[in-house]
Amino acid sequence: MITATPLTLYTFAMSHYSEKVRWTLDTSDIPYREVCLSPAFHIAPALRMGGRGQTTLPIIQADEVAIQDSPRILSWLQLHRGPLAVMPSPIDSEARDVEKRFDAIGKDVARYLYAGSFGVADDHILKLWTDHASPWQAAFIRHTYPVMRWVFKRKLSINPPRVEKARQRIAATMDWLDAQLADGRTYLVDGTFTVADITAASLLAPLACPRQHPVYGDPAYQAGMAQALRGWEGRPAIAWVRRMYDLHRGRLKGGVF
Repeated sequence: MITATPLTLYTFAMSHYSEKVRWTLDTSDIPYREVCLSPAFHIAPALRMGGRGQTTLPIIQADEVAIQDSPRILSWLQLHRGPLAVMPSPIDSEARDVEKRFDAIGKDVARYLYAGSFGVADDHILKLWTDHASPWQAAFIRHTYPVMRWVFKRKLSINPPRVEKARQRIAATMDWLDAQLADGRTYLVDGTFTVADITAASLLAPLACPRQHPVYGDPAYQAGMAQALRGWEGRPAIAWVRRMYDLHRGRLKGGVF
């Protein structure tokens, strides 16, 4: 009997893309170990493991194989740990099209949230960035936080025109989702729970604040992001995200190290 190589998932605690992959693994009963990295200290590991000149997370690793970027990770899982019930075939199915639609606003959600919290709830962002850091890493982040914040804002293009554009793109995608839900459906594709639902719910979860998520469901997160969260409450899309979490998201299974 051949035993599959154990998986390690490298994430940011606050990352909605990390949640998308984590949820796929959990709902597919694929065992893994989660390693939650801290900003700045993720750069060297991400460059080394990803091999693509990018510093993004999540990355999933199996022995010497490492896959970076959530759509590529899901495709790899389907090929090497599948077939997965949440990944309909063929690979260019409607579910993957919905996945692309919501992946496209991932940076917009991050840009919008950080713009509404930097300078308003800095201590909360600092806490999120140090929760999984070692003592010396946390001390470094605290000491250099003003510089890290400046660099992060430039890298994510957090400025009034780009933030407004992000808000418009998020709103347009929520309009699309509201329209899909208007016929009373529970799931977005073929009446069953798929990667389309996982991606849409995960990418909007930072705005919906489902109680099951250890970061987004935390009252401290909601208080720190209050300015950014204001205005989205009451939309069908937000209620639907919470319903997906109620129906399909329990505790995290992988374990954070």
